[in-house]
Amino acid sequence: QVQVVESGGGLVQPGGSLRLSCAASGSIFAISTMAWHRQAPGKEREMVATITNDGSTRVADSVKGRFTISRDNAKNTMYLQMNSLKPEDTAVYYCYSSIHSGTGWVPTWGQGTQVTVSS
Repeated sequence: QVQVVESGGGLVQPGGSLRLSCAASGSIFAISTMAWHRQAPGKEREMVATITNDGSTRVADSVKGRFTISRDNAKNTMYLQMNSLKPEDTAVYYCYSSIHSGTGWVPTWGQGTQVTVSS
């Protein structure tokens, strides 16, 4: 059994910053790609940023230059540093990890953490 848990969401004013964390736990043999996705009210879930186990990253154009994804493989944890936040960044942010538990790769989603950008 493996799981990922997000933390770090909250209410922030426009222009502010937040740092999200995603911690994987359980019977972990290896973790491949990790990613952040988000879903705003009334919209489809969209990819925000991805990071491979060797550190290669990709970010959506809408957050490029403002958001930075990183990971600590020793801690099985991924981060999303969000700067210069805008109201349109308001969404539930979900962590995704591809985790090998010893019996096979398991696509694993977290429950999400709410980020609200408002004055």
